[in-house]
Amino acid sequence: MIADVPSAENINARNDADQFPIAYADLSSGVRLAYVREGVGGVPLILLHGYPETKRIWYRNIAPLAAAGFEVIVPDLRGYGDSSLAPDGFYDIAAYAKDAYELLHDVLGHEVVTAAAGDVGGVVMLDLSARYPGFVARQVFFNSVPPALTEIYRAAGVPDTLLDNDHPTGDYRVLQGRDGDAFAATLTTPELRRRWIAGMYGPRLWGSPGSFTAADIDFHTEPFADADKLRASWGPYELAYGKPMSDLPVIFDVVQTPTMVLYGPDDHVVPDTFVLQCEHAFAQLTGPYVVPRAGHFLQWERAELFNAALVGYLLPRATL
Repeated sequence: MIADVPSAENINARNDADQFPIAYADLSSGVRLAYVREGVGGVPLILLHGYPETKRIWYRNIAPLAAAGFEVIVPDLRGYGDSSLAPDGFYDIAAYAKDAYELLHDVLGHEVVTAAAGDVGGVVMLDLSARYPGFVARQVFFNSVPPALTEIYRAAGVPDTLLDNDHPTGDYRVLQGRDGDAFAATLTTPELRRRWIAGMYGPRLWGSPGSFTAADIDFHTEPFADADKLRASWGPYELAYGKPMSDLPVIFDVVQTPTMVLYGPDDHVVPDTFVLQCEHAFAQLTGPYVVPRAGHFLQWERAELFNAALVGYLLPRATL
């Protein structure tokens, strides 16, 4: 029997940065990782955010999932939110994944976990499950970049390019990635920095129309008022322009971890070729399932549906 999923609206829809206690882990890299941990003793579940997000994007999911039987662990990636900047200066997929593993395995003592993630966090999750075989028992992947399997996609007649910088909403990848310092120098005040991030929740059409109120946008943009944190968050985009990585990401093979794929079709950043690629990228695939009235921020936009999907897919089948 699947556990009931408490209503996101009734339990956890407040835009309150203090609604969950924040813990900190001092990692071997020198990074101080901030995280929320609720439901201790349940099935371990890590929720990984992407850009332009922090752990706050999961604040409609944490309490319902903890009540359903998960130990919900939600970090800010290095350089984001309440986590510290990285002393080594690396903000890349491998660095994020290694931080997550150290938190989950070395600090919290988990031998096996479940996971869910989208955007940059989705790629981090794929790296985590491949880099540490058997550590992630099952995972949920949505609105992200599938593994780099160019030949497999071409053989199947599927486009291997997800993101087009010439798209009307795609210029942010060039501005942030090609010369981040120059672009950051134009965002001279906290208000300008927050306004840049706010565009992704509104007119840049990442999310489904009307999914974010003015109060919601204020909540999600507040951590990016800090100039250094905003600049650090652009690290993954700089990789496309030659910035050195801490290590190569492990994202070049078909994914063996059992995976459910979800897709919010109102996303104007990750197009529907995502669905086609995912059909070939996962050896043990459930889905892809298209979620109406959702875009890039599916976990916030359709929180109750998303929570139910995680409970139904991850909780009954977790062999931890």
